[in-house]
Amino acid sequence: MTLNISNLDLAGKSIVIVEDDMPSIRYYETLLKNTGADVIIFHTGKEFVDYITLNDKKIDLVFMDFLVPIINGIECIRILRKDRRNTPVIMITAYSSEQAKTEAYIAGCSEYVLKPTYPDKIFSILEKYLKSNISIPFSF
Repeated sequence: MTLNISNLDLAGKSIVIVEDDMPSIRYYETLLKNTGADVIIFHTGKEFVDYITLNDKKIDLVFMDFLVPIINGIECIRILRKDRRNTPVIMITAYSSEQAKTEAYIAGCSEYVLKPTYPDKIFSILEKYLKSNISIPFSF
């Protein structure tokens, strides 16, 4: 079964992307542009941490790269989890080591996805976390 992005109405949803690689950012933007979601992009972990600590705007989903400048993705997740335990965080990275994956899950990521990430995978993640009325809490 293939998901069709045109069926995903994500109006009112806020998706944060923490990624420093411009081709990856353009890829996400292209995939998300017709969903109606509010897409917020941060190029460094520090920008993301400043955003989440200085305001309490709702975030429905975070796509987080492992290696972003200044504050890495793992530390960003740890900081996010202090106040926002139920926000799904999808770690999307080229790091395939079990150590990196374990570290990401311990920090609190919801899923660990390896690059390259194909459209069907992104769409299934959006469907899973944003179309359901069921909250998927993070627990320690």
